[in-house]
Amino acid sequence: MKSQTACCSTDNFPVQIKSKKKEFPSLPVAVIGAGPIGLAAAAHLANAGEKFIVLEAGPSVGHHVLEWGHVQLFSPWQYNIDKAARVLLDKQGWDAPFNDELPTGKELVENYLLQVAELPQIKPSIQLNTKVISISKKGLDKMKSTNRENVPFVLYVNNQGVMEQIEAKAVIDATGTWGQPNSVNSAGVWTEVEKSLENQIHYGIPNMNSKERERFIGKKIAVIGGGHSAINTILELSKLNEERSDLKITWILRKKNVEEAYGGKEKDALQARGELGTRIHQLVNSGKVQVYTPFRIYNVEKKEGSMKLNGELEGESYSIEGLDELIVNTGSRPDFSYLSEVRLAIDAATESVGALAPLIDPNLHSCGTVRPHGEEELRQPEKNFYIVGMKSYGRAPTFLMATGYEQVRSVVAYLTGDFEAAKNVELDLPETGVCSINLATNITEESCCNATTDSC
Repeated sequence: MKSQTACCSTDNFPVQIKSKKKEFPSLPVAVIGAGPIGLAAAAHLANAGEKFIVLEAGPSVGHHVLEWGHVQLFSPWQYNIDKAARVLLDKQGWDAPFNDELPTGKELVENYLLQVAELPQIKPSIQLNTKVISISKKGLDKMKSTNRENVPFVLYVNNQGVMEQIEAKAVIDATGTWGQPNSVNSAGVWTEVEKSLENQIHYGIPNMNSKERERFIGKKIAVIGGGHSAINTILELSKLNEERSDLKITWILRKKNVEEAYGGKEKDALQARGELGTRIHQLVNSGKVQVYTPFRIYNVEKKEGSMKLNGELEGESYSIEGLDELIVNTGSRPDFSYLSEVRLAIDAATESVGALAPLIDPNLHSCGTVRPHGEEELRQPEKNFYIVGMKSYGRAPTFLMATGYEQVRSVVAYLTGDFEAAKNVELDLPETGVCSINLATNITEESCCNATTDSC
């Protein structure tokens, strides 16, 4: 797929004034989150000679990635390594992995993220176990406009029980969406019953090579979701079923038909992603998985030690009973709780950065196609505040790490005064092999955008 420049503009709020003069030269750029995108931002800032600080709530870089460390990515190493980080690593004699190999989440952390974090240009600027509680402009609440652009940000953080305030000239929020899963309920509402069933509901992809596998043996399990995470989960359960032959696997989707979940299969430019669709197609055809779609879940109910899902199947009231375990792969959502005093432009539906919404809204795009984009699309009404990475996509399940790497390259270029580089956004991403469809009008169309879907 050919690289192309971004074709979108942000007309909803004033263009930021360009200036070669560095504002608050003694203050750092604050990067929130030490995952792949946050560390990529750190690498670009280091290469530009810019002062920065990386704040990570967990005890290790890549903390959230390690929580799905057993899962293999469907994108090979060539799409998972940031270019600026590679430059710094190569100078240190890094033993790089082969481009076409598929890492697990654990390998991504151990063979790449930890190596980036240990770089002498980056290590001193990382603070672990540091959770951001709130962000504001110094001395001003959200309502105050006078002199707002001329005061720094203040980040209120909890550093291992000690409350601190950190001033910054700019903020790059790369916290992602992991840890805020969507609920079982098709309406997106968390009920008290669902919360009370935490011992029978698993959010994410279980590790069948750990003690977790024991809880699923001999059980009737419903996997909820129509993306790659749900497919991975079912394929893992089917392996366990080959060993024990006593699992009953139910797959619950909201898609019009199950074929929509198969994706591009052999047409997908990412072979591993295409193979997921092929394998799940074969498994469903074998009759080893019972499929309910389109099924909309209205509530989950406790029922004599088991669970009952009440909802609507093909427009009619329907219930699925006798479920021992639920595995929920319905996506996740961003956390804005600490941004209440920052002026944001967030789309009301997708909860993505506002300018990205028309490009990634799954109501309009069947395959997650999106043109390359950078600082111009990501900028917020609050000058020098950016949401990047998975969080920039909100609830939309269409993100690849390579997209985030290009986002932060463009943002850092702008923050350091290289406005031409910030504007020239280019990105090569593999095709999904699925047509782009305007679901609102049901007209197949060529999209000016190019990207792909992601879900581990």
